[in-house]
Amino acid sequence: MTACLADAIEPAFEVLSPAETCAPFVFNSPHSGRIYPRSFVAQTRLDFATLRRSEDTFVDELFVHAVSEGAPMMRALFPRSFLDLNREPYELDPRMFDGRLPPFANTRSIRVSGGLGTIARVVGDAQEIYPRRLTVGEALERIEAYYKPYHQSLRRLIGRVQRQWGLAVLVDCHSMPSASNREDVARADFVIGDRYGTSCSEIVTEAIEAGLTARGYKVVRNKPYAGGYITEHYGNPSAGLHAVQIELNRSLYMDEAAYERHDGFERVRADIAALLPELFAAVADRLAPPRAAAE
Repeated sequence: MTACLADAIEPAFEVLSPAETCAPFVFNSPHSGRIYPRSFVAQTRLDFATLRRSEDTFVDELFVHAVSEGAPMMRALFPRSFLDLNREPYELDPRMFDGRLPPFANTRSIRVSGGLGTIARVVGDAQEIYPRRLTVGEALERIEAYYKPYHQSLRRLIGRVQRQWGLAVLVDCHSMPSASNREDVARADFVIGDRYGTSCSEIVTEAIEAGLTARGYKVVRNKPYAGGYITEHYGNPSAGLHAVQIELNRSLYMDEAAYERHDGFERVRADIAALLPELFAAVADRLAPPRAAAE
């Protein structure tokens, strides 16, 4: 999928299903969408290339081997700068809108204050997206038309996997820019976020970290990305629901300025593909309930 403009995004997301589900995993790529509503781009103050800076470009392609390995994968087709699925449904900045927000809106979160709510105010290095305020109705329309259907489908997918296996592991797939004013980000190839051990079993985190480290990558946990709303909301290990976030350094696989794959892309994709059966086996051997594992 290449970046493009469209009058409408139909469908707004895809679920890629394996011929046979072979592991209790669901993969999710909520920020890799590259189809931009034409009306949205027209109302912004930024050029197309700048709007794309918040994309997790190609991340869905890097993890797509999960499907052939027997795990479903869900991906958004619309961009994060239009609507951010890794936020609460009503995490909104009142300064962005004409009109009164619903009383249940979360207007005081750290993400809202940074301009990165459900409807983002900024991209990149705090560059304002809109030249003027939006209507509250427009924000609510995006949430109803895009956010809610996406999360309803994700919940159903996770529930189906859990019913089959007795547990479900959600892997939320993201990328991070290589340039940062934080030294720990600049050095890391991957950041694994498990909400400091609260969103998934240590077995899952350890298996991902060990597999990536064995392939020569620099891996850190939780700093600076411990997992966003999706990891926190869906992760409930005591109920057999595990959620982990993986952030890849974009310089590993793409030219960040040109939004093009470079020679490292195939290596990263091959390494992730090789990691998946190891991860599935670790969970089956150490985490799956005995009866589910026997089936």
